[in-house]
Amino acid sequence: MSKHPTLLQQFRSFCFQNSITDLDKAIEYFAVFGGMGWDVNMSKSLDFLIEKKILKNYKYIHADITTITKSNNIHHLLLTALATGDRREHSAFKKANVGRNVGENSIDFLVDNGLLIIDKFIEKPVADDEISEKLLFVQPFMRFWFSCISPYYKGIKEGDYKEVKERWIHIQEGFCNYILEQLTMEIVKNSFDEDPIERIGSYWDKNVEIDILAKTKSGKMIAGLCKYSKAKAGKNEFAKLKENCKRAELDIDTFVIFSKNKFSNELKKEKGENLKLFSLKNILTLLEELNQKDLLVNTNKRY
Repeated sequence: MSKHPTLLQQFRSFCFQNSITDLDKAIEYFAVFGGMGWDVNMSKSLDFLIEKKILKNYKYIHADITTITKSNNIHHLLLTALATGDRREHSAFKKANVGRNVGENSIDFLVDNGLLIIDKFIEKPVADDEISEKLLFVQPFMRFWFSCISPYYKGIKEGDYKEVKERWIHIQEGFCNYILEQLTMEIVKNSFDEDPIERIGSYWDKNVEIDILAKTKSGKMIAGLCKYSKAKAGKNEFAKLKENCKRAELDIDTFVIFSKNKFSNELKKEKGENLKLFSLKNILTLLEELNQKDLLVNTNKRY
């Protein structure tokens, strides 16, 4: 069992603490402030809160974070590489210009100290080449910090937020997708009560990536994809998912598709035992019966 609160536990705590009523806004704000235990005034714009709570308090938050990282430059380079890249360990080493031995030691430290967790393979990749592990940030805020704040520390120290704001404009639209994918996995876990899911994550090799891959207690395989664009998910996404599973030599029993913006009529007709469709209203079920017990005890300083 993980020693850290799960993303779902952090999300439920965030929503209870801040009396969330708007799911879209909850996910958007959680992707930035999640895991810190801060009160977030949802009536204020996200840009306003980033400046007020983070940029204006940069030196204090930076000091708190460096207490964990021991101000180690290698740790910071790798965290930024992971936050801005494809989450693969070896890609991060290359992006940070860090040797493998030094990089692996740093990753071990960051995992041991609660900043990262390893995204385990659900099935062995079909490719013969060694496939790099992927890493996940334990707290959404740390992913935001090392993606959008830490690389621009020089300007921030001088009160110049131009680079940060330009960076945020560039990444904001898709920044929540990571959170949605993780929450979709929670929906999937809740949808197979009769044959519970024992392992869930994703699949990747040198040729194929599959957003969601799970295995149930009986050994059945589930594969899924997440669509975030404004267009409806259609049969072409379903066909692509099946083709990727075939290329990965995966024998799939049930397919799942999450769409942020509904489904085409053609895809709806495919829905059945072998295809489950999920939307934002399914994510809303993850927030049922919120109460005081969901509030995580957090010792971070409040900003």
